[in-house]
Amino acid sequence: MKSWLKLSILSLNLYSFSGMACDIHGHSGFMPENNVKIPVGTNFVGGITEEQFTKVMDKISLLFSDTVAKTGRKFVIERLWSDPTVNAYADQNTPGVDTIHMFGGLARHQETTEDAMALVACHELGHHLGGAPRKIDPTTGSAFWASNEGQADYWGTMKCLRHYFEGDDNVAAIQNIQVPTEVSSRCQLIYKNANEIAGCERAAMAGLALAKLLNAITQGTTPVSFTTPDKSVVAKTYDAHPQSQCRLDTYYQASLCDHGFGEIVSQTNANTGVCSVKNGDQIGYRPLCWFKP
Repeated sequence: MKSWLKLSILSLNLYSFSGMACDIHGHSGFMPENNVKIPVGTNFVGGITEEQFTKVMDKISLLFSDTVAKTGRKFVIERLWSDPTVNAYADQNTPGVDTIHMFGGLARHQETTEDAMALVACHELGHHLGGAPRKIDPTTGSAFWASNEGQADYWGTMKCLRHYFEGDDNVAAIQNIQVPTEVSSRCQLIYKNANEIAGCERAAMAGLALAKLLNAITQGTTPVSFTTPDKSVVAKTYDAHPQSQCRLDTYYQASLCDHGFGEIVSQTNANTGVCSVKNGDQIGYRPLCWFKP
């Protein structure tokens, strides 16, 4: 029996889920709350090393500290490698500071890759910079500081991860990853040069890794796939965590949206700087399983 399976069985009674990993006055988590712990030294195949974890956080900090500074705030990454928590979250609990908390437990999960870890950090930064739609305070009906979960996924892939990949040899980075034909053919329709196509594929595959992780943590029984999109349609925009397939759909569509990092999103207009039907885009817009245009 594989060691991860043993860990899963031992942890089976430790799961505790809620619709959101946070409330609007606290912090905003990457996934629903759970009590799964993966301590340093856990022996199973997969996950990333502390060196890889540090490399990702160094690059995110280097690329985005100035971007946050332009909003008049400071960007801080809490690097919690020794913490076994399988999650991540963002907050503004320190005045003037946009903080993201990145835990080693998530980094050590068997589905986590370097690119997936970067996408988690991008998701958390997306709560700060991702724009509309933002979470709604149920007590007042006004928009809270944080972009909602779906928007953090969308901005995190379309803007943040794309910027993170800029300057990389994406063709080399993707060469040992088996990219589904569905993904490669769609990326080739949108992007023209080999490095951009590979960057699109790389972003989609990072999203797949996270969707598989989410499915494992929430004990989903249906495998996620690029070819089985969530067909549900929300009556109003859903602020909490969408299901794993819906989140994969968001990562995938964001990878296909060609509105780059330089196109700034709006805190109030959900159509600014993104792909949408209203903007005349044919592909790459937010899935209706969480977003109501």
